[in-house]
Amino acid sequence: MTSDYDQELVWKCLADPTRRRILDLVRNGPRTTGDIAAEFDHLTRFAVMKHLGRLQEARLVITESRGRERWHYLNAVPLKRIVQRWVHPYADEAAGSLLRLKRYIEKD
Repeated sequence: MTSDYDQELVWKCLADPTRRRILDLVRNGPRTTGDIAAEFDHLTRFAVMKHLGRLQEARLVITESRGRERWHYLNAVPLKRIVQRWVHPYADEAAGSLLRLKRYIEKD
């Protein structure tokens, strides 16, 4: 079970545009720290590493060391938990409303 604190960390990471961009990068496949840092002209490598640290803390990114390189992978599990908690209940309700509307319209 995920604690509210864990989900709060995920939400905080998702609120930051730089961290969302990093997630977009690793969503397409694993990337090294250098590859990720090269995508941000306005940030130092150290700043990118701090963002990666926050993403790791929230368990959104899993990091593996290979020699001198650190490879970062997306961990979609925390995102899926948010979708299950916050999106699915409302989507189910909306789908039910649309089905009732469809039945109502088709009666006439």
